[in-house]
Amino acid sequence: MSQQIDRRYFDVVHDRRHTGAVKYDTARLGGQVRSDLIPMWVADMEFRVPPEVEGALTAVARHGIFGYAGTDEAYDKALVGWFGRRLGWEISPDWAIKAPGVMFGVSASIRTLSDIGDAVLICQPVYPPFASVVLSNDRQLVVSPLVFDGVRYEIDYQDFERRIVDHRVKVFLLCSPHNPVSRVWRVDELLEIGRICQKHGVYIISDDIHADLVLFGHRHVPLASLSEDLARRTITCTSPSKTFNLSGLQACNIIAADPDIRQRLHKICLSLGYYNLNAMAIAATRTVYDEGEPWLETLLSYLEENAALLSEGLSDLGERIKLVQPEGTYLMWLDCRGLGLSEDALSRFFLDSAGIWLNRGDEFGTGGAGFMRMNIACPQSVLLEAIGRLRRAVLGPGQR
Repeated sequence: MSQQIDRRYFDVVHDRRHTGAVKYDTARLGGQVRSDLIPMWVADMEFRVPPEVEGALTAVARHGIFGYAGTDEAYDKALVGWFGRRLGWEISPDWAIKAPGVMFGVSASIRTLSDIGDAVLICQPVYPPFASVVLSNDRQLVVSPLVFDGVRYEIDYQDFERRIVDHRVKVFLLCSPHNPVSRVWRVDELLEIGRICQKHGVYIISDDIHADLVLFGHRHVPLASLSEDLARRTITCTSPSKTFNLSGLQACNIIAADPDIRQRLHKICLSLGYYNLNAMAIAATRTVYDEGEPWLETLLSYLEENAALLSEGLSDLGERIKLVQPEGTYLMWLDCRGLGLSEDALSRFFLDSAGIWLNRGDEFGTGGAGFMRMNIACPQSVLLEAIGRLRRAVLGPGQR
């Protein structure tokens, strides 16, 4: 039975230091780990997984034999059920190829849908591995910058289509919801993306890793769910990792409706030496998709509270630091251009003056300069401390 989760579950501060956590222990600034900083950078959460997951993983561990593992009908039922209930997308279990992570799936999909030298389009600012995975696969990187009007980001469809035509783009790599600008793409926006891609024979790879993390009444719609043609030309990479804080277990489901694409994708995965998920990843994925909804609903409410706290905390800083209003993910995009600092100086300001470790905006490509990305998936006491530090750094030591 799924357990109801009290919001206080997310108030608990857990000590993650000396656990091998990238967020705390293995990522170094200037060659050292700085214990004085509040780490709010890499996209994992400070929350324990649902209790049901701990129970499922403990049961696997207690069995004591860790041979090769495979998914079964129970796994397929959990996967199909989750997509139907949460996303309104009816998929067949045959469409799913298991992989050790979304970026593995994106890389394999690029190899499936294009050849060396072909052009792959992305919209920046976007998750930095989007650019690196294109280039590392010896494809041509094409960027259509998102347009920011001071409130929200939009796709410039004229520029989008022009770059497709000018560079003979073969694949568009979509981030949906979009990291880091916190956009949950509307149906009309997705349909326009689809229309342009269909018109020019462009395949779509959709990274939907944040699909379950939508806020304030927004709704995520998988692009591939909008029509049969879009389903046939789209590969969707999904994972419970961001939703349930399972990134270290390395689990992904790549959804490909077209049987020919799916066969080629499977062959690519095999050529890379990958065969199936590990026992822990299988147990965790099946468990969260069967029993994780009460935990998720409480999490989403908690994240909305955190976003509201951050918005309030920045409200009187004027043009110096402004929050781009979030629609999804737990990654907040801060417009810091009003501080008038260079990229290096802006990074040092947050590290040395505010004592907060965020992601630099310029790492996200075109349009990211002057911005910072902040992970608010943490207990509210930690967030309030970070907000207080930031306010004192901007307004002076007497501020709260």
